[in-house]
Amino acid sequence: MSEQNDASRALTVVPLHGMPLFATGSSVAREIAAAMTRTGMALGDGDVIVVAQKIVSKSEGRTTRLSEVVAGEEAVRIAAETQREAAAVQLILDQSSEIMRAHPAAIIARHKTGHVLANAGIDASNVEGGEDDTVLLWPVDPDASARAIRAELRALAGAAPAVVIADSMGRAWRIGTVGTAIGCAGLCVVDDRRGADQDLFGRTLQATMIAVADAVAGAAVLAMGEGAEGTPAALVRGVGRWVSVEDGPGMTVGLRPVEQDMFR
Repeated sequence: MSEQNDASRALTVVPLHGMPLFATGSSVAREIAAAMTRTGMALGDGDVIVVAQKIVSKSEGRTTRLSEVVAGEEAVRIAAETQREAAAVQLILDQSSEIMRAHPAAIIARHKTGHVLANAGIDASNVEGGEDDTVLLWPVDPDASARAIRAELRALAGAAPAVVIADSMGRAWRIGTVGTAIGCAGLCVVDDRRGADQDLFGRTLQATMIAVADAVAGAAVLAMGEGAEGTPAALVRGVGRWVSVEDGPGMTVGLRPVEQDMFR
């Protein structure tokens, strides 16, 4: 590979600093555009903006108070088994289509969006009031949220970067979390290279499917941070070959069908 090609494939991640605390009705796209202006860089159509799920949920009013949740019989039973608050378990049930495992360490749920993760993504970290009983739920439709942010950025900045909404998730058989795409617009979710490319020795690839959106989310979240850094968005460059004019089908195509679940 030539040095020129090496440079064109270089990946850069720029955290977008100075963004405010978000509340219901805040414009995520407008704050991203303002943060880009502060960097002195202009958005391009081949760029990707990765946004933390929390600011999207906050802007969409997805906060709730545990004290206002009425727990049913199933929630009370699971709460006793897992040593959790019954109201918190009820919220997990409300946001899920299926409970996969219930354990004191975590309740593994299939979220209504199809993603499988701990506690249906419900969280109190970096949530004002979280020290009391306020928690944050995922956006109802993260893909629709990504498409809306992208459309507003196009109107504000005259460019349509791909938009990825990311949250941190654990992984089966691994310790620790990694940034994962839960909503996507304008970026290839999975690059299926089976039968289309060859390896170094001319063998046709048989199993290679690259999780592009997840890889971009993981890189961005490392730069954004997950604590008090206060950088809930980042600009990613160098992946323009996977950015499209069309919004695409969203993260649904990156979820393994239930009938292919080998661990049920």
